[in-house]
Amino acid sequence: MIAKVGRGNNVYGALAYNQLKVDDEKGQILFMNKMIETKDGKYTVAQLVKSFEPYLAANKNAEKTALHISLNPDPKDNVSDEKFIQMAQDYMNEMGYGNQPFIVFKHTDINRTHIHIVSVGVDEEGKKISDKFEKRKSMKICRELEKKYNLINASNKESVQNEKVFSPVNIRVGDLKSQLASVIRNIPNYYQFQTLGEYNALLSLFNITCEKVEKSEKEVGKNGLLYFALNDKGEKVSQPFKASLFGKNAGFEALNNHFLKSRETLKLSSIHDKLKETVTLVMKNKPNESEFKNKLQQMGINTIVRRNASGRIYGITFIDHQSTSVWNGSRLGKEFSANAFNQYWNGGLDGNNEDEKECKNISNSEILQSEKPHELFNFLHQDSNSVIEGFGSIMPEILGEDYEELDFENRMKRKRKKNNRRFRG
Repeated sequence: MIAKVGRGNNVYGALAYNQLKVDDEKGQILFMNKMIETKDGKYTVAQLVKSFEPYLAANKNAEKTALHISLNPDPKDNVSDEKFIQMAQDYMNEMGYGNQPFIVFKHTDINRTHIHIVSVGVDEEGKKISDKFEKRKSMKICRELEKKYNLINASNKESVQNEKVFSPVNIRVGDLKSQLASVIRNIPNYYQFQTLGEYNALLSLFNITCEKVEKSEKEVGKNGLLYFALNDKGEKVSQPFKASLFGKNAGFEALNNHFLKSRETLKLSSIHDKLKETVTLVMKNKPNESEFKNKLQQMGINTIVRRNASGRIYGITFIDHQSTSVWNGSRLGKEFSANAFNQYWNGGLDGNNEDEKECKNISNSEILQSEKPHELFNFLHQDSNSVIEGFGSIMPEILGEDYEELDFENRMKRKRKKNNRRFRG
């Protein structure tokens, strides 16, 4: 079991996030400790926050008074509501919050059922409850609760090693947000790409695409990205997911910085020349498209070919897993451009040369054949310690930040600032 302890200055926001799950029938209130209860068992955020107001009013000097904890058993653990309640009580008692008012929410919106606990970190007299060695203490309690309730040990290296890290998204499996996050959050840590088109070519291996959302001058905010799940034909099969759900590194600004950094890194390397030699070597035997892709894949290179409705090739991208770099064909040279391969395989179908417009969003519905990641991705499974160290999280919803929660809290902050400006005006 993994516990995540979050602290902030907005207990209302933490309650609102969880109550929204209840209102949307994606969660429920399991247990309340020293909370003001209602006769009908129905609650609003305003009603729930009243239980914490005396503690917050008495607060003397603590800045981050809100306490928001999530307890996440392994998805394979079958935990009943009664066991969740007992675990929550045991955890809060051992952490020193057993006498505090707290409320336990169960979330059921994803395959991994888990609980959230909202409380405050100051006692009735307004004194801060000690949080020294909090992480170490929390981990120790989790190991004890695993033994007591016969749960899977989250520190078990073998179980972590067997988790699939980079796997194509499968809409039939469910929990799309976690599937998308496991790829989106980690891809930039390993791969160099210089444009949005190259990034999308890499994402397409995992049945994912992203689109740029541009803001006009009159609109408030920055340019953003939306992510979608794809089927094996490259067609969108999900609602859009905002980049903020996957953390700041998935956003437009962070990717732009990654493009620039990749450009400088690849400029100083010999990868460009080596890849050209490899592709040239394969082309010497005049293979058809299928043979060409298969031969390169055996060498650790995926080839993404994009066609328009008439079948004309308008883009080609090479993903070299050995050097972990992505290259639009024209970046390697004119002989590797979309026009060159259109002449080579399609007999020069007429059309405009769109290879120069590679920076536009790739229309994945025009990828005729979905490529799969090369087996070199297996290097991620070889050493569980390095995987955890490098990623910080294999399963983002379990071992890392809950970015849906952070996104909700950020929206609450923006709303308050907007209201404050109106009030001052």
